[in-house]
Amino acid sequence: MHEFLSGDFDEAEALRLRMAAQDAIIAGQARELAHFRKIFARASQAAQIGVWECELADNSLRWTDVVYDIFDLPRGSVPDRAATLALYTAESRAEMERRRSRAIAERSSFTFDAEIVTAKGVQKFMRITAQVECEQGVPVRIFGMKQDITAEKRAVDRLRHLAAFDEMTGLANRAQFQERLTERAEAGALAALLLIDLDGFKQVNDGHGHMAGDACLREAAARLQVTCAAADLVARIGGDEFAVLVGAGANLETIAELARAITSSMAEPFRLDGCSHALGASVGIALAAGAAPADLFVSADTALYAAKSGGRGTFRIFKGEAAPGRDSEAA
Repeated sequence: MHEFLSGDFDEAEALRLRMAAQDAIIAGQARELAHFRKIFARASQAAQIGVWECELADNSLRWTDVVYDIFDLPRGSVPDRAATLALYTAESRAEMERRRSRAIAERSSFTFDAEIVTAKGVQKFMRITAQVECEQGVPVRIFGMKQDITAEKRAVDRLRHLAAFDEMTGLANRAQFQERLTERAEAGALAALLLIDLDGFKQVNDGHGHMAGDACLREAAARLQVTCAAADLVARIGGDEFAVLVGAGANLETIAELARAITSSMAEPFRLDGCSHALGASVGIALAAGAAPADLFVSADTALYAAKSGGRGTFRIFKGEAAPGRDSEAA
């Protein structure tokens, strides 16, 4: 009897020890899981990436905290799909729904960059990745990640802007001008190229400093944007030189009138920081007439040289081949 009880005790103790060891393993795994969850949450927050899931049967949603933050909704609140969709811009909502429906039909996935206006009225951009999950071949849920890419989108847009626009004046830069000149000329969609050079700019820039010179350039750009509002493109192509592309359909009289308007506008005093600066503009015009882009630029530049040589504050239209020594037949 004593031996029997002793055996039972030993077996129970061994079982208790095994259970304690198992409990220790489970506790260790729970701590490790909690640690990894904390790491994931921190990484998710730092990367602005949240996880989401949608049950297709009833469109119920489950979000991690970052998704709430992206939409500027209270963490832990019950997300409603219809209310969430209302935060997408109309174009993004339509495209996202189109891709979602297709992914469900094809049991596939998609990635999409959407624009939203959050519950607090903030414009944001969000990258959505989605994967359809099936059970026995039937789609039951869709899940994935949402990432706030607003800063990335604005940085890319800024780089694109800098690549195409002059930072000082906001006009198109030389690269965009060259691209548009080639594109429009080759398509036969160009009537004329006007090159504009500021008269008296060097005196202002040298005599009053670069800040005054920069202010004059910005003012000149603003005047050109108003005067040439109907033109295809207004660009600053370097220093105090600007260019205007006039679209097909404009006749010689219209082009000449535009040049007169430019010289008249630039002849008005530049009043900056309490000082009045007298500038002006000379304009050289090349009529497209099927000419190659490079030839157009040379012709307009030749006409500009003739305008400056003719007393400045005026314009010339290139009418033929330039003779040696840059003497032109501009009128």
